[in-house]
Amino acid sequence: MHTVVRRNLIACKILWQPPAYHTVIQVLQNPIYAGAYVFGRRGNRTRVVEGRARKTSGHKRERTDWNTLLRDNHEGYITWAEFEEHQRMLEENAHMQKRAARKAGRGGRALLTGLVRCGHCGRKMRIFYGMQSGHAHRYQCRGDDAHVGVGLCIGIGGIRVDRAVVAQMLEAVSTRAVEAALLAADQAAAAGAEERAALERELEAARYDASLAARRYDVVEPEKRHVVRELEARWNTALERVAQIERRIAEAEARSSARPRVNRAALLGLAHDLSAAWNAPTADARTRQRLTRLLVEEVVIDLDDTAHEAVLRIHWVGGRHTELRVPRARTGRRADKAHPGAVEVVRKLSGHWPDHEISVTLNRMKCRSDNGETWTTVKVRLLRERLGLSDFDPTVPRPETLTADKAAKRLGISIPSVHRLIQRGILPATQLVSSAPWHIPVAALDTDAVRTGVNEIKARRPKNLIDYQRDETMPLPGL
Repeated sequence: MHTVVRRNLIACKILWQPPAYHTVIQVLQNPIYAGAYVFGRRGNRTRVVEGRARKTSGHKRERTDWNTLLRDNHEGYITWAEFEEHQRMLEENAHMQKRAARKAGRGGRALLTGLVRCGHCGRKMRIFYGMQSGHAHRYQCRGDDAHVGVGLCIGIGGIRVDRAVVAQMLEAVSTRAVEAALLAADQAAAAGAEERAALERELEAARYDASLAARRYDVVEPEKRHVVRELEARWNTALERVAQIERRIAEAEARSSARPRVNRAALLGLAHDLSAAWNAPTADARTRQRLTRLLVEEVVIDLDDTAHEAVLRIHWVGGRHTELRVPRARTGRRADKAHPGAVEVVRKLSGHWPDHEISVTLNRMKCRSDNGETWTTVKVRLLRERLGLSDFDPTVPRPETLTADKAAKRLGISIPSVHRLIQRGILPATQLVSSAPWHIPVAALDTDAVRTGVNEIKARRPKNLIDYQRDETMPLPGL
């Protein structure tokens, strides 16, 4: 509950009411909540419109542009570090604002949601999912979509990218990698200690030289002006050297304090726990996304068209960077085992389908003839005669079947809906080879399971489907 003030011409009342969303956000984003005094969070902007200056107010400023910021000005509800952490969390959770910033994971099959940046234009890449759960996701940069006609920037399938990033993450937190990191941290600390010791010895010698120059300056007679001037210059030089070494020591201490503290037990535990947590059967996509954000700051993706590879630059949370290359899937590439050659296809389909249907199947499978051209009915007939295979005889009695397009017309649905019923096992059908026409028994169309599946598909249609499919001729004036 929070208080609100309601004023009118007669009275002024203070009421309690449940807090609204924007009220909570205003409280969380106000630095007064963290004990800080701020002035000038919003400013004015002036622009020229039709030759005149137009001034608008109420524009938010960046924190570096605020007029006044006094931390620890009064006792706050939270500390300033907690306030900054809350602002970071709010910014990552606001996916529709500041799209160039890192965003939090909200589930979904894509591992790098909100972490992928385009290496071509620098914008955040979006995630596109297939219509079905088994389809792969895709990282796509739409470029400058504010201007019509610019077109898409770059895009790549997400399965290979996610696998490559996961392999790098598991390798980065493996036992050997953690031991190497601890050894490097020890070596860096030892080198820093040696540098600090050398600077302290140098500072001690510089202070001794400065004190010696001061004593020499004190014992000289004032009448010897040339000697006094020379000794004073030497004394100033010794003092400047002392100040320079002190600045170097201060910089070394600042670098040492800025270096993150290494928790050996936590790192060694992470090396054993991350792999187990990642491969746990109860780990969902959101859990893996949260684990990824513990290690990865962002991933920049670019394409190398010459090598047909994707170039990934992983920016780790600790400030390190890793570059790796992922081969891209080549379009039209088919496995020989799943998609046989033209001779095997003709052997399997001869006698079951006419030569025209066989040529369509070969072209759909992207098979090429010996001279690299597409298949025609004449080419299929010549190959079939050379192999000694019989032609399709429509007079031979066969079970009454339909193709997918004819079944779609009889059921009153689309061809993709028929394929969906076949994949779900509702509509029985056989296919001699991949991409060949389907054999759908006519009797299967009248079963209860098929009727239920067709009714479910029709129930998902919009109510104004007829208006969508209406084809009318617009009358033009004067015609």
